[in-house]
Amino acid sequence: MTIDWQPLQKIITNHDSFVLTSHCRADCDAVGSELALARILESLGKQVRIVNGDAVPEHIRFLDAENRVCELGKSATQQELLELDCLIVVDTSAWGQLGPMADVVRDFPGTRVVVDHHVSQDDMEAEVFKDSAAEATGRLILELCEALAVPLTKPIALPLFTAIATDTGWFRFSSVTEKTFLALAKLVAAGVNPPEVFSALFEQHSLPRLYLRGRILEHVVADLGGRLMSTTVTREDFAETGANTTDTEDAINTLLTVAGAEVAVLFVELPEGKTKVSLRSRSDFDVRAIAAQFGGGGHRAAAGVSFEGDLQTTRKAVLDALRAAME
Repeated sequence: MTIDWQPLQKIITNHDSFVLTSHCRADCDAVGSELALARILESLGKQVRIVNGDAVPEHIRFLDAENRVCELGKSATQQELLELDCLIVVDTSAWGQLGPMADVVRDFPGTRVVVDHHVSQDDMEAEVFKDSAAEATGRLILELCEALAVPLTKPIALPLFTAIATDTGWFRFSSVTEKTFLALAKLVAAGVNPPEVFSALFEQHSLPRLYLRGRILEHVVADLGGRLMSTTVTREDFAETGANTTDTEDAINTLLTVAGAEVAVLFVELPEGKTKVSLRSRSDFDVRAIAAQFGGGGHRAAAGVSFEGDLQTTRKAVLDALRAAME
């Protein structure tokens, strides 16, 4: 799928002020896309605010060394955002993922835009620029940068490289294509140092994060002869290790390192009484279809859902659905 960027070029040309936002519990693709897009727009003389529904997770805060990403209600108000010309949502098109920013998007009187690579989509009454075949929204922002003829500088390239690297599991997921490496070549040529990015992402973890990883591995359960792997993180695990929900990032992929594993599920008990469910597949099995049964979404090989229920109820419902579909 190829995106026609011309309509977005016109929107950018015709507007002076922008607010950029993305999903709560933002990952590197979300934050990286926001930061790069902000610098692209600013190079064109535009005024830009980046505002999310919650703070940038601690383990990826290195990306936002200048503290550009604001948290709604703390360093940005809804009223001041509604006075800007254009709102751009990146890396999601689902109301449920926006958190407090959903009200800002709904009430925004100006032009709304979505740039995303996920299949699932809500009607945000926005101009949508989407390629569900793209491995990361970061690559789409790179395409937009080129369409706008903006020089690719290191401050733009670094967050985009990080976005692509993380959303592809450091280039090991099936979503990786020739286009991925062509994009990476351009980003490295612009000054990105891959070993430095890897170190910042995977070699600067806290001790609580390491302790939590141990708990996650202790709770692993193999089902269907090892084809279905699952594990849980309880509120007690967080309290006793001193870790937080962002410390579960990438843990699910460890389950898929087991020989014969086809699908992995991570259940995370959240403080507000919900359960976050992450699903991954390294086979032809479509985990997005399972997530959709419970109001979630994502990709064929990577999906998720915020389940309105306690950990045990959620675990039984999702695993029952998976067993029925996989047997």
